[in-house]
Amino acid sequence: MNARELLHFFSLRCCNRAQWEIRELALKMLEKVKKVAPKIFEKAGAACVVLGYCPETESCGRAPPLKEIIGTHRKGKAKRED
Repeated sequence: MNARELLHFFSLRCCNRAQWEIRELALKMLEKVKKVAPKIFEKAGAACVVLGYCPETESCGRAPPLKEIIGTHRKGKAKRED
């Protein structure tokens, strides 16, 4: 894998909802690559950690799901328009 593919792999496989065996492997790999290329992988990890929201249909609870963030934004926008 190149760095771009590794970042994508980590975003999917470091997630709490990933199968535990692949998540364990991904976390060990992430630990190793951070030592080799710390600048490239400093923000690598589960997508919700990188994005600040969960892109999955169901969140593990680590970060709010995107639909919740959008809903909050829409409610705030509606209040301002009143």
